Amino acid sequence: MQNRRVALVTGASRGIGKAIAIELAKNNADIAVNYYKDEKEAAGVVEEIKKLGVDSIAVKADVSKFEECSSMMDAVKKKFGYLDILVNNAGAISDRTLKNMDKGQWDLVVRTNLDGIFNVTKNALPLIRENGRIINISSIVGISGNHGQTNYAASKAGVIGFTKSLARELGKQKVTVNAIAPGFIETYMTKGMPFIRKKIIMAMVPLGRPGMPEDVANLVVFLASDKAGYITGDVIRVDGGLNF
Repeated sequence: MQNRRVALVTGASRGIGKAIAIELAKNNADIAVNYYKDEKEAAGVVEEIKKLGVDSIAVKADVSKFEECSSMMDAVKKKFGYLDILVNNAGAISDRTLKNMDKGQWDLVVRTNLDGIFNVTKNALPLIRENGRIINISSIVGISGNHGQTNYAASKAGVIGFTKSLARELGKQKVTVNAIAPGFIETYMTKGMPFIRKKIIMAMVPLGRPGMPEDVANLVVFLASDKAGYITGDVIRVDGGLNF
């Protein structure tokens, strides 16, 4: 059996997930790239990772569906045999004030962001070795809330509670569980944001710039390393000071 660490990153075909997968690969981990719709993009990420001298596979699964997550873990086990690092990154967003939000918008976000973290982690636990790392991507919105995002804020706050509880459960197995709460990060989801709204947000960020996916990925690499072995149950913001 190979000794190289193995990581699964959900929602890794683009954006923050892609950056996380690539940075972990640069640090000598084999990577399972989860995707749902973007098969071509996921294949491209796999090829980019393989060029770094490690192994990689793309695995399709809708994280909101338990059985698909079970099948995904079967594929990971067949290819790699075990997991050392799980990054729950896949997410959905559908903004609207609660007054105008329909049940479908609520369900989409909560099922993907909150049910998804249960579905993936529950199925992954049998594969995670001692000294493993589970890293969950939450959001500063899960800490402070935000106008028009009751569904998203509720789901990401749930991720934080899930993280803290699981950290207590897995401590004896020397598996750490932490959450990262990004602020305004430049991704495909933020590119369509109105210019004025971006300017207002940037005026509130002490560092005066948006975050990049690599800013989140670099923290994931640290939390996944031996250097972070005594950090668990924590929530670390990556927001340029937006939410002191």
